[in-house]
Amino acid sequence: MASFEELPPQESSEPQVVTKSNTASLGNWLADLLETILLAAVLFVGINLVSARIRVESISMEPTLKPGEFLIVNKLAYRFGEMHRGDVVVFYYPNDPSQRYIKRLIGLPGDTVEIADGQVFINGQPLEEPYISAPPTYMGTWQVPEDGIFVLGDNRNRSADSHVWGMVPLDYIIGKAVFVYWPLDRFGTVPGYPSF
Repeated sequence: MASFEELPPQESSEPQVVTKSNTASLGNWLADLLETILLAAVLFVGINLVSARIRVESISMEPTLKPGEFLIVNKLAYRFGEMHRGDVVVFYYPNDPSQRYIKRLIGLPGDTVEIADGQVFINGQPLEEPYISAPPTYMGTWQVPEDGIFVLGDNRNRSADSHVWGMVPLDYIIGKAVFVYWPLDRFGTVPGYPSF
């Protein structure tokens, strides 16, 4: 039997605590904070380059969109894709570019838009419009220039739009409205109705 003195020394089972200096801890904390702020700034700028958020202000797009709704707008939709009749577009108001408007795209560049007897015609073909609140009570014919689009509100008879103030220049288009995110009971995609 081994004597007490011959037993190997036992290692302590308690973990050893390594403490950092207060300066090193503060430095790491500041580095983490700076990294978080930088990441948030990069995300903010990136999101704002590809999208916009707008609030519907008027009744001109009822019943599709209602005042007080908040939307996400895809700013890249027309940089990498084509415009389609029926898209809901956001643009700078041609008579006051500090204001943003939202309307439905009706006439593409080069189209002839005619409104007669409560019906919209594009290049002589009737446009099917299940989204309007009532047929238009006004009439007219418009030739859309190659550098513009013709837009109308879904609330045809209570909307100031291309039939009143003319075409929207292509370079005034901000993007395509794609999603309602507020209020939650209206949460979902913005319906577009592509046609011919």
